[in-house]
Amino acid sequence: MPTRTLPPEAERYRDEVRAFLDEHAPRGRYPADWNRRLADAGLVAPHWPRPWGLDAGPLQQLAIDEVLRAAGAPRPLNPIGIGWAGPTLLVAGTAAQHARLLPGILDGSEIWCQLFSEPGAGSDLASLTTRADRDGDEWVVTGQKIWTTGAHVAKWGILLARTDPEAEAHRGISYFVLDMQSPGITVRPIRQMDGSADFNEVFLDGVRIPVANLVGDEHDGWRLARVTLGNERVSLSGDGALWGMGPTANDLVDLVRDHGGTQDPVLRQRLAALYAEAGVLMLIRMRTLAARLRGLEPGPEASVRKALADEHGQRVMALAVELAGAYGMLADRGPFGRETSMWASGYLFSRALTIGGGTAEVQRDIIAERVLALPRER
Repeated sequence: MPTRTLPPEAERYRDEVRAFLDEHAPRGRYPADWNRRLADAGLVAPHWPRPWGLDAGPLQQLAIDEVLRAAGAPRPLNPIGIGWAGPTLLVAGTAAQHARLLPGILDGSEIWCQLFSEPGAGSDLASLTTRADRDGDEWVVTGQKIWTTGAHVAKWGILLARTDPEAEAHRGISYFVLDMQSPGITVRPIRQMDGSADFNEVFLDGVRIPVANLVGDEHDGWRLARVTLGNERVSLSGDGALWGMGPTANDLVDLVRDHGGTQDPVLRQRLAALYAEAGVLMLIRMRTLAARLRGLEPGPEASVRKALADEHGQRVMALAVELAGAYGMLADRGPFGRETSMWASGYLFSRALTIGGGTAEVQRDIIAERVLALPRER
C-alpha cells in the first residue's frame, strides 16, 4: 500500500531504519554478514520480544518493512523458521532452546522445515501415526512425513509425533525439534508441475532425538501445533501474492502503469478490485498484529485472512498471465522482459495457495465453527 496510508508518527521509525542502513549498508553495499547485523538489530522479526526483536507494534513493523522493501535490502530466507518454528519456541521453548536455536533462525544460517503432514494425515492432522517412544534420555521416532517444504536443505525440523498411542487422538501427541542430519532420516524430492522440487517426503527409521529437544510438555504437542498452524496461516497470507513472497497486486498495477496503462474499462476495474483487496488484507493483518501485541495467539481471524489472501493471490497471478497473452505460457520470455518468468512461474505456484497450510475448505470450516458458531462438521 502507498506510504501515505501510514500516520505521520511512522516517520520516526522510518528514520531509525534509514540510519541503520546508512551505517551498515552505505550506498546500498551489503556486507557479507548483513543477515547477522539485521538480526542483531531486531529488524528480521521486529514483533518478537527483546532481545530477539524490538517488541514492535503494528505501525513500527509496517514502517520497518516499508523502508527495507524500498531500499531493496536483502532479508534472511527462512520462512518456516521465522514464521512458524520461532514463534512456537518463544511460546513454549526453554531458555536453552531459545539461546541455541533462535539466532540461527533469525539470521537464516540454519534453515527449518515442518514435519507435520503424513500420507494419511493431512487436513485431519490429529490422525498422524508417526511414533516417538522414550528410551532413556532419547526419543526414538519411526514414521513418514510428506509435503515437507525444504527438507532437503533444512538443518532443523519441527516434528509432531504420537507419544501416547492409548490417548485420545489430540492428547497423545508431542512436539519436537529434530536435527535433520540425524541418522535414520531419508529425504526424497517430490517433483512439481513447474519442474522444481521444493516439497519432499521424509522417512524416519529409528531416529533418535535428545529429550532436551522436546518443546513444551510431553503429550501437549497438539496445543503447540495449533500455535504453529495459526502462525503459519498468518505467514502464508503475507503481503506478497504468493504466501508473502514474490509480486503483489500493487506490483501488477505498477507494471501495467509502466507499460502505458490501459484504456479498457473492464481491465481497469479488475485492477482496482485487486488493489482494494490488497488494502483490506493489509488492514486485517494490522488487526492480527495488534492482537499479538496484546498477548493473544493467532485465532480464527488467521483463517479469515488466509482464505481471502489465497484466492486474492490466485487472481493476481491469473490476471498477470492473461495480460502476457501467449507469452504467459512461457517462463523465459515475454512482454514484461525478465519479469515475465516471475509471473508465469508464480501462476503455476499459485495453484497451491488454497491447499498448503490448511485447505480453503478447512479454513471455512474453522470460520464457520469458531466465528459464526455453526454446528461442528460431522
